[in-house]
Amino acid sequence: MAPPGIRLVQKVSSTRAFARVAPHVIPALDRAVHRLTRGKVLLSAQMLPGVVLSVRGARSGTLRRTPLACMPEGERGTWLLVGSNFGRPGHPAWTANLLAHPDAEISWRGEDVPVTARLLNSGEREEAWAAALKFWPPYAAYQERIDREIRLFRLERRT
Repeated sequence: MAPPGIRLVQKVSSTRAFARVAPHVIPALDRAVHRLTRGKVLLSAQMLPGVVLSVRGARSGTLRRTPLACMPEGERGTWLLVGSNFGRPGHPAWTANLLAHPDAEISWRGEDVPVTARLLNSGEREEAWAAALKFWPPYAAYQERIDREIRLFRLERRT
């Protein structure tokens, strides 16, 4: 069971009000702090592990940098990204970018890591989704609010 402070954050982050405000506030703060600390700090990573994903735009080809919560898969040496969009209707733009350009880069604990993203489906997705719900239970509330299936990506280090 999570400590009381974490449970409170999980409860708040499951609300519709949070879903309306968070996408505008959290990424902007994360980008600013990440830039000021030269990639060493993400504010949101004080609650959940996080990366800054750098990937080309699906249509524009412009490099996009997006701070995201992630689930490190230590035993695999991979990262799981959950395209929850805070339980809002559309898929987040970064998921379309990864579908179009799976070779990307993440900033992970101050290190730039080249990665290849893979959209998970079927049994592999089920296993990853169960792990994601255990890791951050509010994902279940996000999925209940929307008709689309939340996209899950596994990022693997490129050599």
